Amino acid sequence: MERKSTDQEQWFIEEVLPHERILRIWLSRRFPTISDVDDVVQETFTRMLKAHESGPIANPRAYLFVTAKNYCLNQLRHMDYVRPKGFRAVDPLSIIDDVNNPLEAAGQKEELAQLVESIRSLPERCRQVVILRRIYGFSQKEVAEKMGITVKTVEAQSAIGLRKCAEYFRKNGYVSRFQE
Repeated sequence: MERKSTDQEQWFIEEVLPHERILRIWLSRRFPTISDVDDVVQETFTRMLKAHESGPIANPRAYLFVTAKNYCLNQLRHMDYVRPKGFRAVDPLSIIDDVNNPLEAAGQKEELAQLVESIRSLPERCRQVVILRRIYGFSQKEVAEKMGITVKTVEAQSAIGLRKCAEYFRKNGYVSRFQE
């Protein structure tokens, strides 16, 4: 008996799978120290499907490459390996993302500028908490210790900061895929 494919399967076949070959080539060139490209591709596909379950993805190709890049960067950060002869250390910031076309790159640049501006518009302590938590990745406890405030204050300031940033984006006409 032949079974019908689901919308999720159809989306994956049409929007994601056609990019597999170029993704494999890109991964091999950009991350030569990652030993198993198959694992990276499989994990990327799994993450794509999970993300698609929560809502539509505006640009599946771009999301695919960003997801793969982020997965590889995490792998590199957590790897304890000896670098093969002839390979230099990979600086994650030096990896060029040539996936985007010029219009997408311009859009991302504009979004980043808006994010920076929204963070700059926050009150001083709130801005410091958001930067330490969201940009530098410190835990609430670490932020509290660095700033000499309580963990509760960090929680409150972080929530306020994120709410104000979201308001800033709404006020300036940016809508996330979760609000559509």
